[in-house]
Amino acid sequence: MNHGCLLRRFRVMFTAVMLAAALSVTLGATQPAHAQDKPQKVVLRFASDFPPPPHPAGLAMRYLADRLPQVIPGSEARLYFAGALYTIPEAFEAMRQGNLEMTWMQIGKAAPVDPWMMALVGPGILTTVGAVDNLEKTKTYQMLIDRLQKKQLITVFGVGHMSFGMGVGGKKRYVKPEDFNGKKVRSMGPVENAVLDAWKANPVVMGFGEVPNAMESGVIDGLMTSLGGWNSMREQAPYYTMGGAGAFVGDYYMISASRRWWDRLSPATRTALDGLIKETIQVQKEFNWCFDKMAYDKYGTKDPSKPGVYWLTSQEVSAMVNAMGDSATRYVKSKTPKEASPWVDNFVKEGRELSKQNPPGSSWIEKVDCSKHASKLVIK
Repeated sequence: MNHGCLLRRFRVMFTAVMLAAALSVTLGATQPAHAQDKPQKVVLRFASDFPPPPHPAGLAMRYLADRLPQVIPGSEARLYFAGALYTIPEAFEAMRQGNLEMTWMQIGKAAPVDPWMMALVGPGILTTVGAVDNLEKTKTYQMLIDRLQKKQLITVFGVGHMSFGMGVGGKKRYVKPEDFNGKKVRSMGPVENAVLDAWKANPVVMGFGEVPNAMESGVIDGLMTSLGGWNSMREQAPYYTMGGAGAFVGDYYMISASRRWWDRLSPATRTALDGLIKETIQVQKEFNWCFDKMAYDKYGTKDPSKPGVYWLTSQEVSAMVNAMGDSATRYVKSKTPKEASPWVDNFVKEGRELSKQNPPGSSWIEKVDCSKHASKLVIK
């Protein structure tokens, strides 16, 4: 074989080897890309300040934990209820630092870390189920989650409501401002303290675990709580009064995650988790509404003089709201930066407008078929 023939054969073999190498590199580069199309396994800690199941919000949190390994195989959500891992300010700080993955927290309770969080609290603002469901459409809410995203490194996915039946229980009925005069009433926080002061009551702040004995011994005369909370102590407080979704207290809970953790996840993982979180919020709204509805169906009364759950009329709600005046907003403004004051006023305006636009009975939540959840919800 002459020199020219050998040279041609060498060139053919060299070209074949180079093509094979290039193909190998190309396939090697595309394999990880295909792998990244699938969500990656996650193990996350999920902290809250509400009770575990059978509380309806606790059931929704458990729903997320049960669904997570179905959505992303091999994944796990470790749940911490009722401040078992952190208090809300501690959890907020831990998320900022990347030491906690997710929380489901009452918005106003994070105020010790960021006072701006109080711009989205207060009773007598969102007073219908439909108004609460549209909270996320308000400019005040959008401002707050944008602030959390940029300044606190916290991503917010959405808001739930601890109960659509927040109210006041006691050994007697609280149906008008005068009924509170001189009474010692368990409050849910400093903003509610200001409202109780406006109604000439004596607010008492205590953890829920202390409430039954305090009611039994006469340390307190009544308590602000959710319908679920009242259901657990009907014997001590046989009368319970609701004023729409939030006439007595606004109780908005946001699901959020640390950006230091969230931003490190692959796009496919974030997409899968985001879908599951939205699904969970939907389920939580249904659980909360159905629990309240089933409790009202069982213990509701149209006669305020009789024990049970009484729903204030719109005129009675107006009387309570008018009597509290601007006590809540004045308190919030006194505890937040001056620049936040316009947003405090704006939320009151937006919330009351939403309540007018979404009258009782108009929300999809109020039309949910609760029979599908009846086996999960415990009404004593």
